[in-house]
Amino acid sequence: MINRVSQIGIPVQKMERAVQFYKEFLELQLLFETNTMAFFNCDGLRLLLSVSENETFANKSSIVYFEVDEIKTTYTRLQKNGVQFLSKPHVVAKMDDTETWMAFFQDSEQNTHAIISEVAFK
Repeated sequence: MINRVSQIGIPVQKMERAVQFYKEFLELQLLFETNTMAFFNCDGLRLLLSVSENETFANKSSIVYFEVDEIKTTYTRLQKNGVQFLSKPHVVAKMDDTETWMAFFQDSEQNTHAIISEVAFK
């Protein structure tokens, strides 16, 4: 039985550029790195950046949805850090008394990811 996701691998072309993006732009904690891999902590979930040794895995990233508390504040801060967003924060779903907000961006390696927030409304 699967309990939880513990690590997500993200393919990169240039390790130094990718480490800078995730460490400085997204402000994630760098755990350790080698020449071909870097591990980041995202509230207990590890993000593994790796230079693909096999063309099969190059540029085949899943979308990582980074949960944030204040999406508009985070969006503004990350934009100031240099993150290039593909969309502004917007509502994608309404369920009971919450709205799901998202904003998509690309990392330094052209992988698409998003920030996401569950916002209570009245």
